[in-house]
Amino acid sequence: MTAATAVTIPLWLLYDDEVDAWRAAQAPPVQAWLTAHNFKGERHRVLSVPDAEGAVQMAVGGLGKRQGTLSLWHGAGFAERLPAYRYRLAQQFSDFDATQLQLGFLYGSYRFERYRQAKPERGARSHEESCAYGRSALDAPPNADQAFVAAAGESLKLARDWINTPASDFGPAELADTARQLAERHGAQYREWVGADLLTANFPAIHAVGRASAAAPRLVQIDWSQPQGGDWPLLTLVGKGVCFDSGGLDIKPSTGMALMKKDMGGAAVALALANLLMHAGIRARLRVLVPAVENSIAGNAYRPGDVLATRKGLTVEVGNTDAEGRLVLCDALALADADSPDLLIDFATLTGAARVALGPELPALFGTPDALVADLARAAAAEHDPLWPMPLWAGYDDELGSKIADLNNVASSGFAGAVFGALFLKRFVTATPNWLHIDLYAWNPKERPGRGVGAEAQAVRGVYRYLIARYGVHLMLRSGNEGV
Repeated sequence: MTAATAVTIPLWLLYDDEVDAWRAAQAPPVQAWLTAHNFKGERHRVLSVPDAEGAVQMAVGGLGKRQGTLSLWHGAGFAERLPAYRYRLAQQFSDFDATQLQLGFLYGSYRFERYRQAKPERGARSHEESCAYGRSALDAPPNADQAFVAAAGESLKLARDWINTPASDFGPAELADTARQLAERHGAQYREWVGADLLTANFPAIHAVGRASAAAPRLVQIDWSQPQGGDWPLLTLVGKGVCFDSGGLDIKPSTGMALMKKDMGGAAVALALANLLMHAGIRARLRVLVPAVENSIAGNAYRPGDVLATRKGLTVEVGNTDAEGRLVLCDALALADADSPDLLIDFATLTGAARVALGPELPALFGTPDALVADLARAAAAEHDPLWPMPLWAGYDDELGSKIADLNNVASSGFAGAVFGALFLKRFVTATPNWLHIDLYAWNPKERPGRGVGAEAQAVRGVYRYLIARYGVHLMLRSGNEGV
């Protein structure tokens, strides 16, 4: 039997407090099998139950202790642990839980195998089998939001593929080409400024950071709306696209440089979110801005002590060339702010300080006003894609001062690095009433069920949930059981 077999195997997913009653209702051989294997409903534990001929007649998975609604991480853990058959949920779950389980199975089936030698085929495979790659698959529960699962699953996979791909194959040009393809797919307008065009168009900070690379720096812009959009509000997403960060002349040690292919994680998240929003038909005019650069070292690299011009007109003394993300973002934010969008959100792998404060799983969330930050945090928590509110502490703002320029790109203090990064960006958002800054890691550093070491598309689902509640959507990609 394979994952694509027409007959599906019933899969029971049980909380630990359900196991005893469920076991007591089963046939004696099933009861004996569960008792012999001491199945107690531990989270992510799976057990295949054979029939009299030894074939799998059902499978049981543990959900652990009850803790509110299910998350996609429950389903992700089962996807890689169950034998490679097709399964169907044997009991009814809520619309939200069913959607999370189906999306989790899809997420947990992800593998990044671009650079692996292809494994020999074991005989002919059907198209469905090939798509499943010989792994377990879950039939769509009837009450799951299948449109959302398909669009979200694709968007999350795209982001993870982009982040996982080395900079040798995914530099500024390739990142821009990906954005162009996304725009063409959705009928959006696409524009980019490359190399010296950045100077002509007044994006000097982006050019300064990226000019030392053999891959020309660029700024990408996507504009999309439904044909009937008219006067819908403007929503602008900005993603940090540093495709590789050497640290510049303030060069990183080898250990700090090892994962810097993921420094474009903010751009990956912004583009993946845009893909999901355009699929859904968000009732807003959508703009996406991605400054795409490599922070490299050459004779024309920008230096510590240099003073850079910016699109906003502010001058910035370079205190550290490894604080380059805020420099490329400041020009993009100034462009976005000039149109005073209804909501401006930037995504960036900006500071190691955010990871020191919150670890790799909790992106730091900054913004104004406070009620906006709280609303997004609640929506993200409900989607099991958490964001942690952090303060834009005005008392620290003066530490970004410079004796020769309007401000420095780093603070004189060694404390509160994530706060200083957010305060720097805030200087370039002056006309937009609603601004959010998400400092994320975009990486999973340890093996967990359904979550291998590698790219993590943080914030996509949580921000999507908030945005469709704020603006509404044309289609029914509902992210669970909410109405729009």
